[in-house]
Amino acid sequence: MTLSRDLEQPWGLAFLPDGRILITERPGRLRVFANGRLERAPVGGLPKIYARGQGGLLDICLHPGFADNRTLYLSYSAEGEGGAATVVARAELRDGGLRGVRPIFEALPRTSGGLHFGSRIAFDRAGLMYVTTGERYQMRRAQDLGDLVGKVVRLRDDGAVPPDNPFVGRAGARPEIFTWGHRNPQGLAMHPQTGRMWLVEHGPRGGDELNLLTAGANYGWPLTTHGIDYSGAVISPNKSLPGMEDPVRVWVPSISPSGLAFYTGDRFPGWKGSVFTGALSNNALFRIELDGERWRSEERLIVDRLPYIRDVRQGPDGLLYLVTHSDDGGLYRLEPA
Repeated sequence: MTLSRDLEQPWGLAFLPDGRILITERPGRLRVFANGRLERAPVGGLPKIYARGQGGLLDICLHPGFADNRTLYLSYSAEGEGGAATVVARAELRDGGLRGVRPIFEALPRTSGGLHFGSRIAFDRAGLMYVTTGERYQMRRAQDLGDLVGKVVRLRDDGAVPPDNPFVGRAGARPEIFTWGHRNPQGLAMHPQTGRMWLVEHGPRGGDELNLLTAGANYGWPLTTHGIDYSGAVISPNKSLPGMEDPVRVWVPSISPSGLAFYTGDRFPGWKGSVFTGALSNNALFRIELDGERWRSEERLIVDRLPYIRDVRQGPDGLLYLVTHSDDGGLYRLEPA
């Protein structure tokens, strides 16, 4: 079902307790869908956003205690000395706008260019926040533990570093890092039974990955990959190396996975336990079945009906919601046939 076709490059969405939906638009607006329509005026109070290339306003995530503290988080690209970086800001949603906006994380060092910012945000059961960062199309940086790009970081809700992060106290390593060796992760979700974090990331030409995150693990990019460079050149001859994590699932050719959601509702009984991701370059929604921590099977849904599915979320009504990343982007709801 089409809910709105009036969005410009929507990127992420979040459901408020009162039934409204917040939607980010990459050019730098936060929109509200309420009472069956998209409100014309965007939410005020956003920070200054660097909206170039793949950069802009990206993900949105509510604090686990949002109903009481009205706190939410935005990921976006911001410009400063040396270039741009992926940033996460904390704010409160009050009186129709954002109040007390405060950046709490920046994927330093900054660099020029507008590619591979990531970036998704998710909380675990302990109330810790995970943020994905792209390697800014500078692949070797993903293997540098002194660099925050090409990583998944784990933070407290105020941006502080949890003392049990895997690289706390290690010389030359950033303590925020939870996992490393990522290319451009654009989907992140917690498994509802195990509590572990799962991630999808874009490969180059081929080699998109579904990964299960393990604290301190190296996911290989660019030392291991199932893809090749866009020019056709070999990036690495290695698909696997000792000491590096292998993907749970690899897509060759690429599907460009974006957004990730585990389905726990009752409206689609046959899909319970499945994980969903949008496929930007495949014009489909992928439903993946897992066998424990292994990939078992998958199917493509709504093929060629919705282009560029950027995010997928389960709503509080047990239905699936999608946004499509285009200048006439839309908000859609999947309902049982």
